[in-house]
Amino acid sequence: MKFAELKQKSKDELNATLAEDRTRIDDLRFALSQGKQKNVKEIAGIKKDIARIMTLLKND
Repeated sequence: MKFAELKQKSKDELNATLAEDRTRIDDLRFALSQGKQKNVKEIAGIKKDIARIMTLLKND
């Protein structure tokens, strides 16, 4: 998700997206450990999204 898109969301929407991304990254890590997930880059992308959201929440 792009930073400009995140800036348009409210604080509640950002918190909901953050929680969703954290559960998604946990699921992907679990699938990766079982050998079901092959795309490691997806985890890195989600981590960057989480960092963007946390930056916005910190500045508000």
